[in-house]
Amino acid sequence: MTSPMSGPTGADPTKAVAAAKAAEAKSKTLGDKDTFMKLLVAQLKYQDPTKPADSTAFLAQTAQFTQVEKLEDMIGMLQSQRMIGASSLVGKTVTYMDETGAMKTGVITAAKLNGDSEPTLKVGNTDVQLSKVTEVTDTKTA
Repeated sequence: MTSPMSGPTGADPTKAVAAAKAAEAKSKTLGDKDTFMKLLVAQLKYQDPTKPADSTAFLAQTAQFTQVEKLEDMIGMLQSQRMIGASSLVGKTVTYMDETGAMKTGVITAAKLNGDSEPTLKVGNTDVQLSKVTEVTDTKTA
């Protein structure tokens, strides 16, 4: 007699779906520092002992690992700056182009950033991508 397994291969389909979505989201990134480190460790683990890795090549890979870490830090900072920039527009009057190509005007009530996507502004009941905004004015002078 067997019991159900937990995790993505087990009986709980919601866990399987969540795990698949998490794996998909992670696979969309260019590669994180953990992946790079795993590859580096695997390379060292499986190298031929009679022909060890060249020390200059190892140093170059270590430098690349550091670059990957710093790039991830920069991405995080850029996302924060995008959100700060978008949030500074709350309360401003904007003119934007809607899905049909018509120009509309409204006051921004909220700003949000979903992952790596472009900031979205809430204008009335409409979500507007920041790139669709053509003009920003101070609500007091509008």
